[in-house]
Amino acid sequence: MSIAASDAVRPPIVAAGDAGSGIFAYCSQQYRVVFGAGTAARLGEETERLGIKRALVLTTPEQQDLGRRLGAGLGDRLAGLFAGARMHTPVEVTNAALRIVESHDIDGLVAIGGGSTVGLGKALSLRTGLPHIAMPTTYAGSEMTPILGETTNGIKTTQQSQDLVPDTVIYDVDLTVSLPPHVSAASGLNAIAHAVEALYAPDANPLTSLMAEDGIAALARALPRIMDAPADAGARRDALYGAWLCGVCLGAVGMSLHHKLCHVLGGMFNLPHAETHAIVLPHAAAYNAAAAPDAMTRVARALRTSDTPQGLFDLARRLGLPRRLADIGMPEDGIARAAEMAVRSPYANPRPVERVAIQDLIAAAWRGDAPAQH
Repeated sequence: MSIAASDAVRPPIVAAGDAGSGIFAYCSQQYRVVFGAGTAARLGEETERLGIKRALVLTTPEQQDLGRRLGAGLGDRLAGLFAGARMHTPVEVTNAALRIVESHDIDGLVAIGGGSTVGLGKALSLRTGLPHIAMPTTYAGSEMTPILGETTNGIKTTQQSQDLVPDTVIYDVDLTVSLPPHVSAASGLNAIAHAVEALYAPDANPLTSLMAEDGIAALARALPRIMDAPADAGARRDALYGAWLCGVCLGAVGMSLHHKLCHVLGGMFNLPHAETHAIVLPHAAAYNAAAAPDAMTRVARALRTSDTPQGLFDLARRLGLPRRLADIGMPEDGIARAAEMAVRSPYANPRPVERVAIQDLIAAAWRGDAPAQH
């Protein structure tokens, strides 16, 4: 079964209700979603709907064979394959792909892969205005957000624009079945991080909070099953559904301390994106726990635990994910430098972002300590 969003462009929805002060705003994103098993077969139909005649397929080097296989379904609409997408969207990679776009009369982009590939598609679409189709193969959720993080000389910066949201997202559960369990787990914790922060964002609202809690719950029940039985179709469907909801949440509200820390750490030390999120998340939740009790209650309920930071830490341990930043390549002498960078231009956060406390948080994550309030 597949579910397709309406073709009509949807206007922003502004609603009022019981959220915080009793007043809130909710703006819907303008995109189309096709969800289900076997929906990759709809790629040709979706390119035709967007008027794409010369599509450039984007992948990482590891997924270029998948890109060729799915791209073949485009027939004469396939103009080329660029298999150079990399973590943290380095601008030099974007510029290399842009030269191909310009020299081959490309009029549309198809990003097949995880956050690295979708990020490249966003960067190219932003620079060219070309339509962008995303086909996620992980649970990162980037395809649902109007956010782009790009890295230049080790510094990662973010920008936000509705133009960054892909025009169509094709969620095919079948494309995730071959995702290795470890990668699935890290990607899923990354998605959960989106929803956790959405629950205490200053612009949180009842709709995104409902999606956040449901998304966390879907991933929390699916990921352990995927570790035990990677081909479990029901678990894969639940995980992809949860990732979709968590990505929507991140796209609808602002980011806070957790994402700031991960952007700093990933950009400065070229750390693996999803694993960084998985390690930092319990510590960021502990930092904000006292300042965001309602959010912690909802996360705990979704995780079926009484302690949100510890529950997130235990879930990562159950999934066999690394618990120490030291284990994924961060040097100990980078702790102070990262803390200094993290307190510059901080994102809105429930608790004030304090230099000493942030350094303690990063140090605890570097050592792999259990989460504790700082």
